[in-house]
Amino acid sequence: MKRMVLIGGGELKNRETLPIDEYIASEAKKSAGERRACGLFIPTASHDCMPYYNTFHKVYTGLFDVKTDVALTVGREIDFAKMREKFNRADFLYIGGGNTVFMLDHWKRSGLLELIREAYERGVLICGLSAGAICWFEEMYSDSVIEGEYAMYPGLGWLKGKISPHYNERSLDFDKIVLYNRYCAWGIENGAALIVSDGMAVKSLSAGGKVWVLDGTSGERIVKTEF
Repeated sequence: MKRMVLIGGGELKNRETLPIDEYIASEAKKSAGERRACGLFIPTASHDCMPYYNTFHKVYTGLFDVKTDVALTVGREIDFAKMREKFNRADFLYIGGGNTVFMLDHWKRSGLLELIREAYERGVLICGLSAGAICWFEEMYSDSVIEGEYAMYPGLGWLKGKISPHYNERSLDFDKIVLYNRYCAWGIENGAALIVSDGMAVKSLSAGGKVWVLDGTSGERIVKTEF
């Protein structure tokens, strides 16, 4: 089974996604069985920001007793044998937030995308926040190219549809795009997560936020349904 936990946003260091993190840790422990569960943090979108990884470690190891590791690949040569070992040990991958367009370009150029794809195909739980949540879709709403200027960008296309993270902050502008283009789309608020199984959305999780299905196909008004 190919599984994903896609978080719309929220500050990990402020424990704003804690119920979702607890769910991820629980699923990792089920996968690990008698072993100590391990999570691999991928901070590409933040240009391998180590304080971000340290926060991840404090939450997942300090609160949930999950071992953590980090995949550092920006601005350095990658030892793929050692990197593959990190991926093979991981019970889940956690892709952090930041610049989504940079992240996808770096993954493709560096070869890291193939390791992520291999992990996904063999059933490793894929988790991500903001950039790490939206990159899997056909199209994503982001300000990655020019900060503060939001537009639609192509994602990996592993999941069908279009998506905006931080939907509670971006709903007015994103709704206009959805309506103008007669899209169906996802809007994931901060403190909310969409659970995907074998490419299909199955449920949502909340740490105070909501997941919305947006239907603008009429071209007249958007129909919003809480998922």
